[in-house]
Amino acid sequence: MRSTDTEVRIGTSGWIYPSWRGVFYPKGLPQRRELEYLSRRVDTVEINGSFYSLQRPERYLRWKDSTPDDFRFSVKGGRFITHMLQLRGVESALANFFASGVLALDDKLGPVLWQLPPRLPFDTERLSAFFDLLPRTTRDAAALARHHDDKVTFEPHTEVSTDRRIRHALEVRHPSFTDPRFPGLLRAHDIALVVADTAGTWPYLEDVTADLVYVRLHGDVELYASGYSDEALDAWADRIRRWRSAGHDVYVYFDNDIKVKAPGDAMALAGKLGSHHTPPGG
Repeated sequence: MRSTDTEVRIGTSGWIYPSWRGVFYPKGLPQRRELEYLSRRVDTVEINGSFYSLQRPERYLRWKDSTPDDFRFSVKGGRFITHMLQLRGVESALANFFASGVLALDDKLGPVLWQLPPRLPFDTERLSAFFDLLPRTTRDAAALARHHDDKVTFEPHTEVSTDRRIRHALEVRHPSFTDPRFPGLLRAHDIALVVADTAGTWPYLEDVTADLVYVRLHGDVELYASGYSDEALDAWADRIRRWRSAGHDVYVYFDNDIKVKAPGDAMALAGKLGSHHTPPGG
């Protein structure tokens, strides 16, 4: 659902789930074609593998080539940066992340998601220093990537053909982020706050802090497992219309994948907003 000014994209967090096979994915569909299948039914997906380890340029290129021209990927930043280093001393790790192939997505690269661990509290100095390191264009990211270290054991991807904007979103989970100073800090650094529905597990924050609203729907009633009722999807559709009418792009990802609810919920919400992605023959 896009116009010349704003866009709404709705998809799933990840796509490689054994439980989806034979339920959402047709029985017998080769695993290598699962992203291709999903990308004809939603217009964006969140890459999760990048959170757990450095990927490789050939994987990003394969994902890019498997999807339609107008598709977009959000990329989840590495947990080595967010959970192990906890945002400090991350210069080399950031370079490694961007050298790993993120930039190979080219014009299909959407926002970069940084998810903080539940134990990490609000800290203005720590966050500001991290935000200052984040590249805001693909050209800046390529320059940063050239400073990778020997943890990149493969041929890095450190060149871009066109300079494009990179937007960043932050998902927080510690209760101290209800601090009223937090939204202002994000606005000052042009970082989107992730609106995360976690069935009450972590704080719910809905401040709009950038021209992007990034939504992660982890479960309406039960974390990662429950589907969204028709009424709940109507409520999210209303929020999305409000954000878009205010001039914000909106990226929405369903992460309620355990019981194969995410793809159906994503398609249902897109339908409520007038966006349908049905490929020829089904």
